[in-house]
Amino acid sequence: MEEKKETNPQVIFSWKAPLRPYKKRSKKILRFYIALTLLVSLILFFFGDKILIIPAIAVFFAFYVFTVYPPPEVENKITQFGIESAGITVRWEVLSNFYFKKKFNFYVLTLVSHPPFFYHIFLVVPNEEVKKRLMQLLSPHLIYQENPQKSFTERLVDFFISLMPEDSEEGKIATNTSPKAHPVFWQKEKQASL
Repeated sequence: MEEKKETNPQVIFSWKAPLRPYKKRSKKILRFYIALTLLVSLILFFFGDKILIIPAIAVFFAFYVFTVYPPPEVENKITQFGIESAGITVRWEVLSNFYFKKKFNFYVLTLVSHPPFFYHIFLVVPNEEVKKRLMQLLSPHLIYQENPQKSFTERLVDFFISLMPEDSEEGKIATNTSPKAHPVFWQKEKQASL
C-alpha cells in the first residue's frame, strides 16, 4: 500500500496482507466439520477401510486449524525483476497470466506460471485501491484474464465449497415466529370475526 523507493530502488510497490483469506467462523461450522468427519469415519469403518479413518481425521484437524487460527500478516512486493512474498521471489519470466477472485471480503490475486507446470501463486489483496494499483503494475508484464479457465480440480473444489453451510451473521434482525405475525393467522381471524 505504500511506495517504497527510498530504501530499495528495485521495489516498485509493496503491501501488507494476511497470508491467506480468513474469516472467523462460528461454532456451527466446527460442529459441521465434526459431524462430517464422524460420518465419513463411520462409513469407512463399516466398509472395512479402517486405515482411511486417519486421513479423514487429519483433514478435519487441518480444517479446524485453518478455521480457528488467523494467518500471519506478510509483506508482498513487486520489484523490477518479479514478485516477492513471504521470502520467496518469482521472476517475471516464469509467470504467464494473472486474475483476481473474491473470497471472504478479500480479493485474491492469482498468478499462473507457464506450461507445463501451471504453478499458482495466491496473494491476498486487502482493498480495491491496492487491486487497481496491482492491475496497473502487472499488466505490462503479464496477461490479465477476466474469466480464467478453471481446471477439473478447481471446479471440484468450488463445488465442495458451495456445499458448506454459510455462517449467519449475528447482526441480522430476528424473524418474528409468533402465530400472530403470520399473515394466514390474520386472515383466519378476520374471517372468524365476520
